[in-house]
Amino acid sequence: MIYGVQAQTIFFEGKEFDISHVKASVVQLNGEEVLRVERDLESLAFDPNKMGETVDEPTFVKLKGVNLENGTVEVKVLSRLLPTAPALARGFIGLAFRVNADNSAFESIYLRPTNGRADDQFRRNHTIQYFAYPEYKFDRLRAESKGEYETYADIGLDEWITVRIEFMDKSATLYLNDQKAPAFLVKEMLGSTTSGSIGLWVDIGTEGFFKELKIIHEGTTN
Repeated sequence: MIYGVQAQTIFFEGKEFDISHVKASVVQLNGEEVLRVERDLESLAFDPNKMGETVDEPTFVKLKGVNLENGTVEVKVLSRLLPTAPALARGFIGLAFRVNADNSAFESIYLRPTNGRADDQFRRNHTIQYFAYPEYKFDRLRAESKGEYETYADIGLDEWITVRIEFMDKSATLYLNDQKAPAFLVKEMLGSTTSGSIGLWVDIGTEGFFKELKIIHEGTTN
């Protein structure tokens, strides 16, 4: 388990973010300004022989000055594979929420865009993933929950995807691309935090882009 708040910050769309185990920069993509994020392997190493220990970590930029208990978060994401991406890379990209002060606990829902249109149905079933850091990563949930915390979605690499997560108490609902029906339901979240900040999250092999982050406060704590 590796965590800790880093001193670096970055500004984007009028918001300030702390940088946690990622490289982040504001870049131009197709003529518009977006936030580019990739995992920093020098800050936090990845070991394919220790998957459960070195993935689903606090690899994000975290919004400063936010302590959200219940609410709605929306952002547009676009994922590409880095030239150095290992074969197991899936374009991992998503949101962390209820991130505590030192990044040692949070909830997350993320996407595996390469799986969305794979020829293998097993892989398709793992397009969307929930996890709760640090105790309930994907490998434990996959072993113990029989698919309850993963599902399919029709998404792919190199396309903008609108991600909206509504979370209230122990439940979270994911909507994709402004569809009226939820893409994913988490009825019983497993995290230890009840409030916290928002993180724009990526993992191994991903070149992730983010824009148009919106937060609707339903309930906050001080």
